[in-house]
Amino acid sequence: MEKLCAILFFCSLLISITYATPNEAITEAEKWFKNLSQAKPKVAKLHFYVQDAQGELNATVWEVARADITSISPTTFGQVRVLDNLITAKPDRNSEKLGRAQGLITSSDFEESALAMNINFVFNSGEYNGSTLCILGRNAILSKNRELPVVGGTGVFRMARGFSISNTYSYDPIQNYGVLEYSVYVSYV
Repeated sequence: MEKLCAILFFCSLLISITYATPNEAITEAEKWFKNLSQAKPKVAKLHFYVQDAQGELNATVWEVARADITSISPTTFGQVRVLDNLITAKPDRNSEKLGRAQGLITSSDFEESALAMNINFVFNSGEYNGSTLCILGRNAILSKNRELPVVGGTGVFRMARGFSISNTYSYDPIQNYGVLEYSVYVSYV
């Protein structure tokens, strides 16, 4: 019994030390937050392409749910898909890789092909390496110049706000492969 009590005491001591020691990320965030009132807003325009592979063996967009009406709906209403698309600097899928577009898209309009989107642009190279931008909103996919709001970000893009304009750069119906062009206008501190 004494051995069990000693082990429990040692475990609780380790747990309390772990929680008592400030995490580096929290310490850095606290420092950043304290300096927030003096921070000057910055702005950036990002331009990149998203490689949207739906029909390939290595598809990056997958259906995860559908409503009973989806199969008879002309707009695939109720279809829910997740994506993990490649972000590139140029339209060619073999151009410089900038990161991933990851998120959830839902066909959400009875009348028009439109998506409710929640997408995170996760940058893993270049000047924004380790940062993310989050967009969400309605995307009428057959329209030109589709605008969605930037609602936040991490890393360099903490407290980001702005908007994105997207267009379908190209689409191959045989391979079910699209290239989407994004221009993102963002302010952050």
